Amino acid sequence: MSIVRYSNPVWNDFVPTSFSALIDRFFNDSLARSGGSTQSFVPRVDVVETDKAYELNVAVPGMNKEDIKVDLNDNVLTISGERKFRNEKNDGNVRILETQYGTFTRAFTLPEDVKTDAIEAHYTNGILEVTVPKDEKKLVKSTIKVR
Repeated sequence: MSIVRYSNPVWNDFVPTSFSALIDRFFNDSLARSGGSTQSFVPRVDVVETDKAYELNVAVPGMNKEDIKVDLNDNVLTISGERKFRNEKNDGNVRILETQYGTFTRAFTLPEDVKTDAIEAHYTNGILEVTVPKDEKKLVKSTIKVR
């Protein structure tokens, strides 16, 4: 007989694996996971910079594109929305509810080298893809000679 360590995936979210994970959880996790308000959550965002654009991928599965709002104000890109709880299944009692519901807001200060009038957003398969193109005129690189 071998001893197998019991792993409960529900508790894995509450135990950080490193100091870095602890700090990330402190600043990024919603209050709903730590016992606060269940009316908001923080979706995960991947930001990738390419030669021609900044690409933001926001994980918001289970939402309709009509429930997501993307605004630009004073070079700050704000993504907000609401995931509503739908209790359509009445055939049993819910024992664990890990999906986060409520409102969310994420804001990103854009750099100076972007075309704010050409920003595009597409929602496909639970991922909001926001493309912020860079302005080629502002990307002028120069080499400065050291004297």
